[in-house]
This record gives sequence, C-alpha cells and structure tokens, in this order.
Amino acid sequence: MTPRPDVDLILVGGGLASGLIALAAKARRPEVRIALIERASTLGGNHTWCWHAGDTHACTWVEPLVVRRWDGYAVRFPTRQRELDEAYAVTTSARLDQVVRAALTGPGDLVRTGHVAASVATDHVVLDDGSTLTAPVVVDARGPDRLPPARAAYQKFVGLEVELAAPVGPSRPILMDAQVPQRGAFRFVYTLPFAPDRLLIEDTYYADTPELDHAAIRAEVLAYAAAAGWPVQRVVREEAGVLPLPLDAVVTAPTDATLAAGYAGGWFHPTTGYSFPPAVRVAEHLATHLDDPLGPAWRDLVRARDRQQRSFLFLNRMLFGAFAPDDRWHVLARFYGLPPATIRRFYAMTTTAGDRARILCGRPPRGFSIRRALGAGASA
Repeated sequence: MTPRPDVDLILVGGGLASGLIALAAKARRPEVRIALIERASTLGGNHTWCWHAGDTHACTWVEPLVVRRWDGYAVRFPTRQRELDEAYAVTTSARLDQVVRAALTGPGDLVRTGHVAASVATDHVVLDDGSTLTAPVVVDARGPDRLPPARAAYQKFVGLEVELAAPVGPSRPILMDAQVPQRGAFRFVYTLPFAPDRLLIEDTYYADTPELDHAAIRAEVLAYAAAAGWPVQRVVREEAGVLPLPLDAVVTAPTDATLAAGYAGGWFHPTTGYSFPPAVRVAEHLATHLDDPLGPAWRDLVRARDRQQRSFLFLNRMLFGAFAPDDRWHVLARFYGLPPATIRRFYAMTTTAGDRARILCGRPPRGFSIRRALGAGASA
C-alpha cells in the first residue's frame, strides 16, 4: 500500500509566486495541505510589488495583500506628462508574510522557514536537515538568482521608503519620472505615496551592465526628494535589485520539480520586470487544476505567455540595441501616448494584435538608429 503523502502541495521558495499559489489554493480548496519552504526567516524577502489593479479584479483572494490602492498614476518625460485614471495597487514583503502565514494554519499545513531545499523532485523535497517531505505536486519557485547566463540587459534600482517631516507627498504614484539626467541608461524615478508623509522613492536604470553603485544611487534618491520639496525626516527601509531583462529568449532555471513558477520559471514581464499578473495566473491555474497541473490548461497558459513574450523580447532588442542609452526614454515617452487600455494590457501581458501593432509599428521614436540596430542584432 502506498503511504499517504505528507501534504498535497509543496512550494519551494517563499517569495511572491509561492505566496500567491498558497492563497489561491486555500481560497478554492481550504482543505488542501500545503508545505512552504523558505531559506530566510521571513517570507517574501525585501520587496515591493505593484500591479494595475484591473488585472486582478476577479481574484478576491488577492485583496488581503493590498497595502494601498490608488485611482490613477502619473508619468513624466521631457516631451510628455500624463495622468492616467487607471487603478494601481501595491503589496509588500511584510504584508505577504503576514497574509500567507495566516492562510497556512490549517491541519497539515507547514511553513518551514530557515530551511534550504537540498534536492527537489516531482513528488518530494529533501531539506538541508536531512528530513524529507512528500507530495503529489511540487512547485519550484526559488527566484531569479538561479537563472543560467543569457544575453540580457538589466533593470537595476535602489529604493528608499522615507518618512517626511510634513505631509507634502504626491497623492498618486509617479510610475516614471524621466525628467532626470539619464546617466548612460534609461533612467527614471518611481514614487509610491503610501501616505502624504510616507513615500517609496526608487531610482531605476535600464542599463547594459548589472553593476549597481548603491551608495551613489541612494544619494541620488535623497537629492531627488529634496528637489521635489519632500523633506526626508528618516529612511524607514531600503531595497535594491538587479533584474535581468532578456534579449533573445526567456531562459528558465532547470528543476526536477513538477513545474517552475516565479521569475526562474519565466513568469515575468521581459520588459518591465513586473511579475504580479503572471504569478496570479499561475496561482489560479494550480488552484483550479491541482489534480492535473501539467495538463491541457497548463500548456495553453504557457503558450499564451510565450506568444506575449515574443513581442516584448523584440521590444527589448530595439530598446537596448537601436537607441543610444541616453535616448531610450523616447521609446517610453511614445508608449505612454497610447490608449490607456493598450498600456494596461501591456503591463498585464495580455496584449492584442492591435496593441502590438500600436506599440511596435509606426514612425520610430526619436533617437532610433538603424545602424545601431543592425550592429546589435536588434531585429533578429
């Protein structure tokens, strides 16, 4: 007689992807037994995740994660300033940790922090202490640091969550303020107002190399706040990151698990780095098809993702190959002149053929160089 598995689902890695899978599975099937394994002492790391709230309106199980929601946002470029009345939401690592732990308190649920998965298979995981957990479904979501080398550009940033001396922050997020010196990259500052006196300010670079001068960019963030008239009283939290933006293909990390989720599984936007909408889709799929996770529905989901990513990879090659670094902002300035629905679907990775034509066709943005494009293989 085959022994009963320890749990119904093992999630390896305690980041966004695993957290969303756990929440979706519990929302649809409260009786499912889930084990979540994370090497750190808390879930979610040190991150902030944002998404266009319309992308997840049907997923009520997402709501407990929302730290703040806004009714719109702004973008700023030297040639364009625009307000978009599109709902935008944010969650944080701290909220993810709190909500996921609260969801995984049922009979048979396990949250094993401070443990590394020594080996991962389709039906079991061996931990670094020698113990073994078994399940019919194992999901590997251990993050982008496991990705093999590939031709890529990089999105790198330093963000400071700050408390202001007065409630003078913006009322809406500023998703891109590219009215700053470009410094050999497409550079913009991203601001989220958690409250009138509490902001997250991130200085972001779309660059050719992954090197990150944390101290210098931190100083730039504080200088930006001062110039904006936001008196920083103290820095509450800092985060930084370097995300590869693939140019040729979305490379995934090898795994022996049932399936790979998260960034290492290719479930992210190749141009923006956003991962929340695709992670929600994977979570919804697993919650609905836990008895047949790799069946026809999964293959349809992967095909839809790959179809979307092909156009984004082409856009990446154009952005990094056909424009001088200081001219790349023109591409995004043109993009933000498109209809709001096209912009929303672009971020959600649900673009239509018409959307892709609007984004990729027409008169090229200023700074486009066919010579640079051919030299970099941007059109390949």
